[in-house]
Amino acid sequence: MNLDSNQIARFHETGYITLPEFYSAQEVAAMRAELERLKRAGKLRNVATEGDGKTPSHTMVNLQLCPMSPHSPLFRAMPFDPKVIAAVRQLIGDPVVLHLDQVFLKPGRHGSGTAWHQDNAYFRIADPLKGTAMWVAVHDATVANGTLHLIPGSFRIEYAHSRDPYSDHHIRCYPDETQAVPIKLPAGGVAFFAYGTVHCTQANSTDHERAGVALHFVNGDVLPPDYFRPDDLMRHPFLTGPQADDGLSTYGECMTSAWTREVHNALTVTS
Repeated sequence: MNLDSNQIARFHETGYITLPEFYSAQEVAAMRAELERLKRAGKLRNVATEGDGKTPSHTMVNLQLCPMSPHSPLFRAMPFDPKVIAAVRQLIGDPVVLHLDQVFLKPGRHGSGTAWHQDNAYFRIADPLKGTAMWVAVHDATVANGTLHLIPGSFRIEYAHSRDPYSDHHIRCYPDETQAVPIKLPAGGVAFFAYGTVHCTQANSTDHERAGVALHFVNGDVLPPDYFRPDDLMRHPFLTGPQADDGLSTYGECMTSAWTREVHNALTVTS
């Protein structure tokens, strides 16, 4: 996965790029099968509220699992996929550290979106271009089913954030939405966007569910030694650089070929 100079320049100029054919149909099928397994196990929870930030909504559903890695061998392996590492290191530079993994699933007709925000309002790194989200369309992502929307160049502005009253834990900001761009992607397509890029997802008005998996990566050189909390459920392996060991010290196994293996396993279970 070698990005060309125009793609890298576009990321630094606009704060995002899209790669519509990142994952194969087989890999998409494995992601969908694993999400079905996680749903059956009750791992996804509705984070939407009735507008007071507390009362669970009975009319809106925004299903989230964060982090995914403790619950899923497939998604734990995902950041170690060589094409993921290759793309990320070209965008934010070495050493690459896994920061977060999560999924949002919007059911048909009553799936609600996630409000406008900047990831850096949570993560607080000095240079918002030194962190990137990788947003994966698990299903075709369209305007009708509430795909990702973002505002080009918005990483240059630090927006004030406040609690989102329609979520039990999220924050939100209020940008000029007339500048927003919808990111329409086929299943398996990916958007990379910088930590400072303002983005949201919208409601799903179709009859079918839509899911987006998001991995977050940060350049380890911008993090102080005590950045990650000891009680954090999320593991944060170095994926590149002198501290990278293919996940061995983090997960007790070499993760180099884990993605290929787990894709096969997910499809074997459902066949």
